[in-house]
Amino acid sequence: MKHQQTLMITQEAAGWELPDWQRQQADLITDPAELFSQLALTPQDLPASLAAAGDFPLRVPRRYVDLMERGNPDDPLLRQVLSAPEERQVHQGYSADPLDEADHTAVPGLLHKYHGRALLVVTGACAVHCRYCFRRHFPYQTHLSGKRWEQALEWLAARPDIHEVILSGGDPLTLTNRRLEQLLDALAAIPHLRRLRIHSRTPVVIPERLDAGLKALLTRDRWQTVLVLHANHPREISPALVARCRDWRSAGMTLLNQSVLLAGVNDRVDTLADLSDALFDAGVLPYYLHQLDAVQGAAHFAVPDVIARELHADLRARLPGFLVPRLTREEPGEPAKTVLAG
Repeated sequence: MKHQQTLMITQEAAGWELPDWQRQQADLITDPAELFSQLALTPQDLPASLAAAGDFPLRVPRRYVDLMERGNPDDPLLRQVLSAPEERQVHQGYSADPLDEADHTAVPGLLHKYHGRALLVVTGACAVHCRYCFRRHFPYQTHLSGKRWEQALEWLAARPDIHEVILSGGDPLTLTNRRLEQLLDALAAIPHLRRLRIHSRTPVVIPERLDAGLKALLTRDRWQTVLVLHANHPREISPALVARCRDWRSAGMTLLNQSVLLAGVNDRVDTLADLSDALFDAGVLPYYLHQLDAVQGAAHFAVPDVIARELHADLRARLPGFLVPRLTREEPGEPAKTVLAG
């Protein structure tokens, strides 16, 4: 299948040159048929994948596809991005808004669930569509319309009890450095904000996103920035990602990782132990291992609590405590995440 690549030239680019990460972010596979071809998969399963992709489109950078095992339909990286017929099954207890985020929307684009911190939905775009995403049905159009961030910034400025702001989405690191700089300048002008936290999967699928310009931007202000990556499998910790993370760690950046426990992806103690080791070698500290949020379309990824706790106990027996992420679940209405095993 002929591949077409669409690029958008921004003011951030020098001349006609785009940063490498932006070229890779534009160089996507969005057709399941092309992904099947790239990975030499049996085409008999393609119709079901095509049907499932209609509700939540396939979106995966070629950089990430390069990490997958050719000819293996059960590859754990592929399983995270390839649409599957199970997504179309309706399961009791699963919903479009599993965390009741609509009830915690202070103003459009801003969620306030926990004491002392608030979350900014800065974009609806992601570098990759993860099939288990708890915001796969999120109404971004109502949160990002109009003046976008203006109401959220006004709300934050009027709330001196908020000390930490979390950038989320979508994925905040799909924004250009220039666009992020505009937002960070506005946030830095609010004196009671002391910590900045960014949650992103983009560096896992496009390590080049951790470029020098972004590093300079995130280390220049008065606050300390915490970057929380989202890697679920040790093969996602590529040499390119290791090099970038080590560089950022040496610059004083706090790097954490949160994973989601996923059936058929990382529900084995060997996999989880290897992931923690790989993360720490890269200068990233394992932080949370989340139980799946009950979003409609992702029930086939669920791991029962009893098995999750057994896995966590095996992980504690194998690794030093600082390499064992807390097993947690987020429950609507609770003042903090529920720790299933610490």
